[in-house]
Amino acid sequence: MVLLGTVVRPVCGLSRAAPGARTRFWGWLNAVFNKVDYERIQAVGPDRAASEWLLRCGALVRYQGYQKWQQDYNGLPTGPLGKYKIEAINATDSCIMYRGFDYLDGLEHVTEIKLQKCIYIQDECLQRLSETKNLQKSLLQLQIISCGNVTDKGIIALHKLTNLEYLYLSDLPGIRQKETTVQVLRQALPNLELELDLE
Repeated sequence: MVLLGTVVRPVCGLSRAAPGARTRFWGWLNAVFNKVDYERIQAVGPDRAASEWLLRCGALVRYQGYQKWQQDYNGLPTGPLGKYKIEAINATDSCIMYRGFDYLDGLEHVTEIKLQKCIYIQDECLQRLSETKNLQKSLLQLQIISCGNVTDKGIIALHKLTNLEYLYLSDLPGIRQKETTVQVLRQALPNLELELDLE
């Protein structure tokens, strides 16, 4: 019983901990959620493993041929390996971060991604996204909204998404050279519909 008391006291004391300690705890937990399990990808396939990662981090996925967004980790559909292919990702308010982006490598059918209020999304994430071969082929629509760590460098990196048809950028205070960034994107992707809501 003494051992239990020793363990319980620090965990219960977390609620009274300084705000910095809580932030570090959540940062650590989010990093754990983003750790890539390569054995799991092999066992269940890239779409199922990526679905588990995204839902664990608070994002939503929509599968090819379905209108409903999947948001319940415990309600993930079962069936034959490879039956459910991710078509769209809505990462609004999620904790996805660079560390988990290897889950995106095997996804071949993703046409839409929305990154909104993602505190861990930064330039390196967008560079990694744009270098993902399958996404270079399949991704048609991308929205980046209220991701405070994104700068011009990350947006310019998106020029590698050669099939991108629509890009919406809003509330990105890290973009400081809007005209230059837009010019680079329009030159690299002449067919891109670019919608901006930047101050």
